[in-house]
Amino acid sequence: MKLSFRWYGEDDSISLENIRQIPNMHSIVTAVYDVPVGEVWSNESILRLKKLTEDAGLNFEVIESIPVHEDIKLGRPSRDKYIENYCENIRRVAKAGIKCICYNFMPVFDWTRTQLDKVNEDGSTCLVYYQDQVDKVDPTKSESDLTLPGWDASYTREELASLVNEYRELGEEKLWDNLKYFLEKVIPVCKECDVNMAIHPDDPCWPIFGLPRIITNEENMDRFLKLVDDSHNGLTLCLGSFGCSANNDMVKMAAKYSKMGRVHFLHFRNILLVDNGFEESGHLSKFGSLDMYEIVKALVENGFDGYVRPDHGRQIWGEKAKPGYGLYDRALGAAYFNGLWEAAVKEKK
Repeated sequence: MKLSFRWYGEDDSISLENIRQIPNMHSIVTAVYDVPVGEVWSNESILRLKKLTEDAGLNFEVIESIPVHEDIKLGRPSRDKYIENYCENIRRVAKAGIKCICYNFMPVFDWTRTQLDKVNEDGSTCLVYYQDQVDKVDPTKSESDLTLPGWDASYTREELASLVNEYRELGEEKLWDNLKYFLEKVIPVCKECDVNMAIHPDDPCWPIFGLPRIITNEENMDRFLKLVDDSHNGLTLCLGSFGCSANNDMVKMAAKYSKMGRVHFLHFRNILLVDNGFEESGHLSKFGSLDMYEIVKALVENGFDGYVRPDHGRQIWGEKAKPGYGLYDRALGAAYFNGLWEAAVKEKK
């Protein structure tokens, strides 16, 4: 197990020096953020991230993420150009020492929440998703003023409506076909470079706005891994994204896919299921709906040796930071994971 921490580059309010002080911290999870989706990253930008990371005493081994261009997901005629650019990015980051790339295949929206600062009983704030609020939003109506937090502001209303309608017409099976096409092109490059691709589940893991969503549950994970049955084609087991559905047994999934050697990256967070959606909670088991110790125990018992990072934290202690990505609560989550991991390892012995 290699503990890591997401860092948004030199503009991040959190310093590498602070991250380095979290016990057992191994790697930084970052990306090149100033290049349009689908374009090739410069070697200079990649090597600068590597130098900053290693100068701070940390390892540069995980990228989250190299975004997949919408033309690839939609299977447009231009997809081959963008796939070749993607393959070149794999080669470039691999040359700089990257071992794992987290990415997603979500149409239009990388993630969806309805509020970023819901106030908890203890005064902390968290991200939440309430279905009744989502149901009031129709992204195809350009005259509507309704939006949700985190929407990509680069799209005009008209562009967003057109893109949503195009995906609705595409449907799930065509999206599966386009994912397979993508993997058949990139996984051979990953094999050459010995880089693991780790797909992130849809967040949340069910259809929204009539869009096809396929990285959602155990059945679909089994189908995904068979698209290109190679060890370099694996998963980001995001506990919160899969765990927001009560139908997903996270202990079972952690055991199953770890035993297969296909969990390359773990996003460690708890989540509280409520009647109309979910709330992101403190990491401890008792604060959410997931049994964090049993999940960690399943990972240990089945040989998980990938990267793990504490995922979305609450805003606590008056910290001002990117919602979900403050230092303090994620550092507490990392410490909690360290304790669970040590206990599970000793129990196994």
